Amino acid sequence: MDNLATAPSRVGSLALIAEELALDFANTMSGKGGPQQNDHLHEPEHVVVWAQHAKVLAPHDFDVALKRVSEDADLGRRLLAESLQLREAIFHIGSALARKRAPDEAHRALLSAVHARSLAAAKLTPHDDGYVWAWDPRTSVIEAILGPIAFSALTLLTQQDLSRVKQCEGDHCGWLFFDTTKNKRRRWCEMSVCGNRAKVRALRQRRKGEAEKAEASGRQAKRRRSSG
Repeated sequence: MDNLATAPSRVGSLALIAEELALDFANTMSGKGGPQQNDHLHEPEHVVVWAQHAKVLAPHDFDVALKRVSEDADLGRRLLAESLQLREAIFHIGSALARKRAPDEAHRALLSAVHARSLAAAKLTPHDDGYVWAWDPRTSVIEAILGPIAFSALTLLTQQDLSRVKQCEGDHCGWLFFDTTKNKRRRWCEMSVCGNRAKVRALRQRRKGEAEKAEASGRQAKRRRSSG
């Protein structure tokens, strides 16, 4: 697995296909536990880059956050460690829901704890015609990034139809998503990626089966001619 840990990160260009911020964050790793596991969060800076990519951080806040974690090694290590812990909890919660099982209490407790710590650093700020929780990365960079993610996960758990939480059926994928289709029939992270791979694989297997069947029929016909 060591070679996988040093693979180049695509964290700034990963597809955001989950329909929920928390699930997109869980998808910064794919193929978890398998031979093709791919983790895009290797460094603290990767967490900050993904946060801008997913619009957790505005451009100015991104500059502030990146500067802080680049200049403060201890802060950077804490950000990465706490990000990976939260991602692990969200992944296991989402995977359990996709299998129609109850998430473990330990993962739910970690999510609640991150939310509580983040909320303590937030301010209720006017936005359009209402209010939103807002964080200042100059003073609370970890909470500014993980707070919105934890809030997204808790909102999913408390306000959404959990039967719509799915996990991609593609080989070596495991990405999570919230199925917004009317009939709840979505199966893939992206039809153009895992969906097409599955179609190609099924077509190849079908053609192989047809070829084997034709070969067997040919052998039977040959034996009948020989016996006649």
